Amino acid sequence: MLNKFKPTWMVESIYHITPEQLEKNNIKGVLTDLDNTLIAWNNPEGTQELKDWIALMKENAVPVVIISNNSDKRIKIIADKLQLSYVPRSMKPSRRGYIKAAEQLQIPLDQCLMVGDQLLTDVFGANRAGVKSVWVMPIINSDGWNTRINRFFERKLLKRLLKNDPGMIWRKSLD
Repeated sequence: MLNKFKPTWMVESIYHITPEQLEKNNIKGVLTDLDNTLIAWNNPEGTQELKDWIALMKENAVPVVIISNNSDKRIKIIADKLQLSYVPRSMKPSRRGYIKAAEQLQIPLDQCLMVGDQLLTDVFGANRAGVKSVWVMPIINSDGWNTRINRFFERKLLKRLLKNDPGMIWRKSLD
């Protein structure tokens, strides 16, 4: 039961993930959460570090698609600025959004990687869809009201996961 919530990798930040690491693990496309993974939930502009990471992925022909439970209106503004495709209202942890994103990329689910800051939505949904997952630290330590509820349950879940697997530690890469 607990393994459904266990990420494939724990990496401090999405920016530590490189095209070389992806190639080594047969990953052809990146699905990513939006809030507190790509951008701070309360700052839709994105940082230069984010823009550089996206440019690096594009230079190496690694497509990136945003998969979020947010509305189309909210994501479109950010996705357009970042020149990324997206799947709004993905209903994570439902498999629906993951399947739709993989279809957009025309890449099999098992060659996609989901990156997100929440175990209960991003990681659990990826595991349900057969997608490898990276759990990242949130960009900032504050959340929207709805995410605060998930964080409460996430802390309890993490204690149980760590008890079963003390090797779950934050790393600087997939390797």
